[in-house]
Amino acid sequence: MTAVDVRRSTIGGEGPPSLTADDIARLVHGTVQGAGATSVSGIAPLDRAAESDLSFLASAQYTTEFLNSAAGVVLVTPALATLERGPACRIVVDRPQEAMLEVIPALYPPLPRREGIHPTVILGSGAVLGRGVAIGPFSVIEDGANLADDVSVGAHCTIGAGVRVGESSWLADSVTLYPGAVIGRRVRLHAGVRVACDGFGYVQVDGSHRKIPHVGRCIIEDDVEVGANSTLDRGSVDDTVVGTGTRIDNLVHVAHNVRIGRLCLIMAQVGIAGSVHIGDGCVLAGQVGVSGHHRVGDGARLAAQAGVFGDIPAGETWSGYPARPHKEALRAYAALFKLAGMMRQLQQLLERPRA
Repeated sequence: MTAVDVRRSTIGGEGPPSLTADDIARLVHGTVQGAGATSVSGIAPLDRAAESDLSFLASAQYTTEFLNSAAGVVLVTPALATLERGPACRIVVDRPQEAMLEVIPALYPPLPRREGIHPTVILGSGAVLGRGVAIGPFSVIEDGANLADDVSVGAHCTIGAGVRVGESSWLADSVTLYPGAVIGRRVRLHAGVRVACDGFGYVQVDGSHRKIPHVGRCIIEDDVEVGANSTLDRGSVDDTVVGTGTRIDNLVHVAHNVRIGRLCLIMAQVGIAGSVHIGDGCVLAGQVGVSGHHRVGDGARLAAQAGVFGDIPAGETWSGYPARPHKEALRAYAALFKLAGMMRQLQQLLERPRA
């Protein structure tokens, strides 16, 4: 079987677009060193790039990869632009990684937006569709749902009764918005996202677990992105809220009554228990777990696999299980790693013959 370079896959076989170094320099407001007519049609890291690829060097840590790279054009910082070896065609720009954000859409144009409403779509009574709404095959828009202008809905989605979706939001295939979901503008929900499910709330009555009815909403504010197969519960009596500009990764669970602030980054497999409040600008790395009813202050950072059982002060970095200030956690781990040697020394002392 012949290997396929998926970076160059195209629709319709028309071939990938290409840009010259001069074109790229104009896009990123950079300065060309070398042949401005050098053309590239793809993007790759330094160690895998070919002559037809654009790459970037933003840190001296990757100088070795740069010196051995076959990339046709490289975005480099002013401090690294004078390296004697490596690709000859360079574009000098202050922030190469940020500059790539301007180039990627030009080399990899997004697929055309789906248009129109597929004939298999089921529209409930009183559903309102704005201008330019696009809905894919076998989706269900239930009674009273409201989709604002330019909303895109993928295949096999369910938008529950009374749900509101703000303008220019995008739902990938198989997204489910339960009743009680409120979606802001320009929100992106990836495949399998579930919004406004009932939270995990029960009271033991007469030897059985009696379900607490959930009547709150799940509000996702503007410019939020939620990764595939993440689940955001509705509030029980309060609302669950995700603040403007926050990014949530794949496989994240946000429980009932949680409030997440603006511009947070919440990474894969994070679990946030009920009634947690997370401030603005927080970072929760992979597999962080936050137990219920605690507060994470503005700008706090939780390292991967941190287990939170108390409030986290604003602006601090915590790690470990249970989570503690990062430097304290490092000292605790260092002491733990010494324990085996100390145990051996203790055993040797115990085995010495007594005088």
